[in-house]
Amino acid sequence: MQGVGFRPFVYRLADELRLAGSVCNDMQGASVQVEGAGEDVDIFIRRLQEDLPSLARISSLCVQSLPIAGENAFVIVDSSTDGAQDVEISPDAAICPECLKELTDLADRRFGYPFINCTDCGPRYSIIRSVPYDRPNTTMSAFRMCPVCQGEYDDPSDRRFHAQPNACPTCGPKVWMVDSRGGPLDGDAIELCRSMLADGKIVAVKGLGGFHLACRADDDYALARLRRSKARQAKPFALMVASLAVTESLVELSDVAADAMTDPAKPIVLLPARPDAWVSRLVAPHMRTLGVMLPYTPLHYLLLNGKFDALVMTSGNPSREPLSCENQEAITRLGDIADAFLLHDRDIHRRVDDSVVTVLSRTNSDGATVDVLMPIRRARGYVPAPIRVTDHADEPILALGGELKSTICILTGHSAVLSEHLGDLDNPQTYRHFLATIEQFKRILRVSPALAACDMHADYVATRHARQLGIPVVAVQHHHAHVVSCIADNGITGEVIGIACDGVGYGTDGGVWGCEVLRCDETDFTRVGHLRYFPLLGGDAAARQTWRPAAALLADAIGPGWPEAVGALAGMSDEACRLAQVRLAQPGKITRTSSLGRLFDAVACMLNLCDYNSYEGQAAMILEAHAGQVADVQPLEYTVTTGDDGEVELDVRPMIRQIADAVCHGESAARLARAFHLSVVGMLADAAIGTAKRTGLSRVVLSGGCFVNGLLVSGLTELLGDAGLETFTHRGVPTGDGGIALGQALTAAARHRKGLV
Repeated sequence: MQGVGFRPFVYRLADELRLAGSVCNDMQGASVQVEGAGEDVDIFIRRLQEDLPSLARISSLCVQSLPIAGENAFVIVDSSTDGAQDVEISPDAAICPECLKELTDLADRRFGYPFINCTDCGPRYSIIRSVPYDRPNTTMSAFRMCPVCQGEYDDPSDRRFHAQPNACPTCGPKVWMVDSRGGPLDGDAIELCRSMLADGKIVAVKGLGGFHLACRADDDYALARLRRSKARQAKPFALMVASLAVTESLVELSDVAADAMTDPAKPIVLLPARPDAWVSRLVAPHMRTLGVMLPYTPLHYLLLNGKFDALVMTSGNPSREPLSCENQEAITRLGDIADAFLLHDRDIHRRVDDSVVTVLSRTNSDGATVDVLMPIRRARGYVPAPIRVTDHADEPILALGGELKSTICILTGHSAVLSEHLGDLDNPQTYRHFLATIEQFKRILRVSPALAACDMHADYVATRHARQLGIPVVAVQHHHAHVVSCIADNGITGEVIGIACDGVGYGTDGGVWGCEVLRCDETDFTRVGHLRYFPLLGGDAAARQTWRPAAALLADAIGPGWPEAVGALAGMSDEACRLAQVRLAQPGKITRTSSLGRLFDAVACMLNLCDYNSYEGQAAMILEAHAGQVADVQPLEYTVTTGDDGEVELDVRPMIRQIADAVCHGESAARLARAFHLSVVGMLADAAIGTAKRTGLSRVVLSGGCFVNGLLVSGLTELLGDAGLETFTHRGVPTGDGGIALGQALTAAARHRKGLV
């Protein structure tokens, strides 16, 4: 992987062991030649793997003997751009301890400099224009190094040897402040920004991969203004916290979570909030979790710098639009939201949002309960590090993902490069960003795809684009892609039982799938079970207005008397009940769905917890938050039956009737929410265990957006483990739609290898 200080590390190691030879980067990776005493060469090979720089890793190592060349020194050779590319591009990395020490050292020439970096940290992916990763191919080419910086850059023994973004206050990027219309503000930019934040202002801060909108985390008025002007009614905001000690005052911090927060990727980590957390309730309304991250750039450290324990740092974009990354673009798009802007002149070539992970408990194959990380949004710090897959592609493949939480993936050989989170493609600006990302990936990876993979849904924007590329297209069913992405994420192959649960995915029968039990491998699948179909009242509107799936499920479960129950449980008006009755009386005109996501929405509505999803998954998250408040409850009723076609049907009508009756008798929402979760876990476990008995398969793969839910993951892995089944969940790729491009690519590759394309 380029840009991680590998060559200077090799140079220093060879020099220490008195070995001659050379090291260089080429399009396949790093090539090292050494000659000297045999025992010293053996030590070199061992330490080459054991003493790597913090950001470096060796994905493969080939050692071969060469004729003695008679060299008497070790040198670093200039990079080569010959040949086909098989090199990894380094993700952006958080500021390292050595640079942080210099940042706060009054005697250091980089004291207080917002762009301090070295070979162990700083921007990479966000500034690279092309490979190899050398300064002329980055946005730092605009800054000519001063003699001192150039000396560091040229000295193989220096920590900044070939640190491409190397700079100092004399020769590097600068920061300044402007008002909401772009007019300059006098004074020290960092001090002025801190002062404005302290006074309750909203400041747009240009960071590593784009802008943040920042404000105080304890200021209700500032947060209310931010929510109103950003049109973000309830979706939680991320917090940037000054230290792990501050983090522990806000959330329950496990060892796994602390490791994630201090990793060079520095993602946002979702953790249970402490009851006495001192931040405003408007940071995460109705949630029992907070998203926290540590500062990851020197600029962020300087902003907090003892002045703030925490700041809200949310993506700098109008709602549902791509992240702002250029100065004038940000002023134009965010001028009605921010009171001022903290700008700098280091251009951002790639918009890269913050990564988001959550910590879930799951039962391992040995029966032990452990905390694991699960990615929700894979972006800064992780992208574009490749995913090494067990299967391979004979030809380069471009997979275009789905409609929501869009990502793309390019698969060449055993290396899959999954893009950063791009957004929802129904937004025109996001679609343009999607197209630009495809071209940038092709250029950076020097790949011309021979095959495209996409979702089966013919009306998805990504699917339509795939069919315009002029290359063969493989359409992959949505939930099959989910399962295959988890197969690849875990490095397994072969046939598995896949449980894919989410909000929506086009099915092979034309229905809207969303709770599926599949028997599948990377090539194909058989649907062996699903949630019993119910009407998708209002189509796409059912994903926002939770009374719609509630009405449909109540009508299905209760029959003609459903309007009275719906009126009492979901707060529907008489007019809404009448309209729903009219629509439900025309079943041939209503799409039917097996969506677990819509079932969660319906139950949240019935419990009077959420009547409208202002962001994807809101109702389900609120339902999970309430379920986490209680423990000692019994599951609700459901049935699991096998039809004439051999498919298992999961029937929740008994559950819906029980919930309706319990609400009418005053049962608490928290207890019913918990009972509902237990029932879904039991229902899915029964389906998987039954499938295992019929098929002889013993591996169960869980994928889909519903498995961000910690109660589902912990409960299901425990029950399946007790039944002797091995369960796999995501660990490096999002379980939601942000991961399906990987599954599409692997399925297309498998079908191509078998001559099915």
